[in-house]
Amino acid sequence: MVNRPVKKIRSGNIEAAIWLNEKDMGDGSVVGFKTISLSRSWKKKDEDIWRNDVVHLRRNDLQKVIMVLQKAQEDLLLSEEHQEKEATEE
Repeated sequence: MVNRPVKKIRSGNIEAAIWLNEKDMGDGSVVGFKTISLSRSWKKKDEDIWRNDVVHLRRNDLQKVIMVLQKAQEDLLLSEEHQEKEATEE
């Protein structure tokens, strides 16, 4: 059996894949749960080989990842605005 994602969501070279997993609880019961893999694909200029970075996350990680990325984006945007303001004042 080939393990394939339940769903894929893509924006440019960024992709999230949702996976259905199972865990044997040891008492004969099996519990299903989902995980997410987040990947970024890129190709080096001088090479004809696609590369891929992948991070595997669980449901409880998602809100933390979203928050951290939003804060990083805020910092980058505020930093760019500050640099642009300084450049226009000179």
